[in-house]
Amino acid sequence: MELRKINKNDAKAQLEYTTALPTDENGLTNPYNGVSYDDYIEKVLPTLISYEHPVNMPDWFVPETYYYLWDEGRLVGEFRIRHHLTEALKSGAGHIGYSIKREERGKGYGTAGLKLTILEAKKIIPEDEIYLRVNKDNIASRKVMQNNGGKIVGEDDGHFFVRIPKYFDCGNAG
Repeated sequence: MELRKINKNDAKAQLEYTTALPTDENGLTNPYNGVSYDDYIEKVLPTLISYEHPVNMPDWFVPETYYYLWDEGRLVGEFRIRHHLTEALKSGAGHIGYSIKREERGKGYGTAGLKLTILEAKKIIPEDEIYLRVNKDNIASRKVMQNNGGKIVGEDDGHFFVRIPKYFDCGNAG
């Protein structure tokens, strides 16, 4: 299993994943649901790649890197790391957002992919903790976070707020 940064070589598989992902599922938004191949190659892919080192973006924009989880040549999940937090992200989505292909859920990919993503996040983020948020009704995702050292530190009407210390050894998690 491996985590690959978004790239042009994997564009076909990334497009298939992106166009199949709902516009909003469990809080992970995807404005590119159903986009055409040409639009993905010409507009979406360059845009998503540019988010890692953004230029001419609004002040509120946070750099973000997209990764895809691969297993035996199959793309099975998407993970996004926001490089630092704004006040809105601290009380909102946090550092990492992710999804697993619907037909691949329940097979351990969420736990394994989050573990790999946390290792990358530790190299990027300046904060002492990795912030995550999960919908209260998404028990599977909450377990994925807890399997990787996540602790619930708060809640609002619809979400739990989860923190994973950067020093947590996720190599032993899951």
